[in-house]
Amino acid sequence: MFLRLHRSALILVAVFVLGPFVPLMIQSFAFRWAWPDLLPSTWWLEQREKSLLPLAWDYVLSPYSRILEATLNTILIGIVVTALALVICLPAARVLARETFPGKHAFEFFLALPLIVPEAAIGISLLMVFIKLGLAGSYLGIIIVHLIPTIPYMIRMLTAVYQGLGAEFEEQAMVLGATRWQVLRLVTLPMLMPGVIAGALFTFLVSSNIFLLTFFMGQGKIITLPTLLFSKISGGTLDASAAGIALVVTIPGVLLLLLSERFIREEAFGKGFGS
Repeated sequence: MFLRLHRSALILVAVFVLGPFVPLMIQSFAFRWAWPDLLPSTWWLEQREKSLLPLAWDYVLSPYSRILEATLNTILIGIVVTALALVICLPAARVLARETFPGKHAFEFFLALPLIVPEAAIGISLLMVFIKLGLAGSYLGIIIVHLIPTIPYMIRMLTAVYQGLGAEFEEQAMVLGATRWQVLRLVTLPMLMPGVIAGALFTFLVSSNIFLLTFFMGQGKIITLPTLLFSKISGGTLDASAAGIALVVTIPGVLLLLLSERFIREEAFGKGFGS
C-alpha cells in the first residue's frame, strides 16, 4: 500500500516537473497550432520547404537567431562570475563560520539583502551609477551586477561546509609541520571541494538565468540566453522559434543537474570524489 503511494507520488512529481516541457517541445516543431487542437494542424517539417525564411529549429540553429553568441556570452559571464565569487567568498565564509565578532548577525543579514530587495530597484540604481562610470553596456558591468545576487548563495553554502568541517584537521597538519599554504592546498581545499563544486554549480546556474540585471546593464549591446528569450516572447506569443530557444535556455540547468547528481550527492560529502 505504502509502496504504491510512494510510486504515485513520484509519478505526480515527474508530471509536474516534466509536464511543462512536453507542450514546449511540441511547439518547437509546430508551424500552426491553435486552440483547441491537441496537436499542431501544420508541422514545421511540412512547411519548411514552402517558406522563404528559416522556421522553428532552422531559425534557432541559423546565425539569424544569434543563439551561439548568446550561449557563449552566458557561459563566459557565468564562469567569470563563479570564479570571482569563489575568490571573494572562500575567506569570508571561513570567518563567518569560525569567528565571532561584533555585528556578525547584522553582517549576515546585510549579505542576504540582494535576495530581498527587488532586482528592478537594484538594476535601476546601479544603472545610473554605471552609466557615469562608463560600465553600462560592457562585460565588466554585467559581471559586477551578477556578483550581487550570486554571492549570498555562494557564501551561505561555503559557510555551511566550513561549519561542518571543524578546525582540528588544519591544526593537526600545522602541528606536524605543514605551512599555511600546505594546509590550504593539501588539507582545507580537498575537504572543501564538494562544497566548492556545489557552490560553483549553483552560482553558475543563477548567473546564467539572470535577466533583469543583464537587460539593464547590457543595454542591448550584450545578449545572453535569458535576454534573447525575452526578446522573442516580449510580443506575447510563443512561436516555434521561441519555443526552441526556450529549450536551449534549459540546457545549462539540465547539465548542471547531471553534474550535481554525480558530485553533490550525500556520499560525496562523506567520502569525497575518489569514491
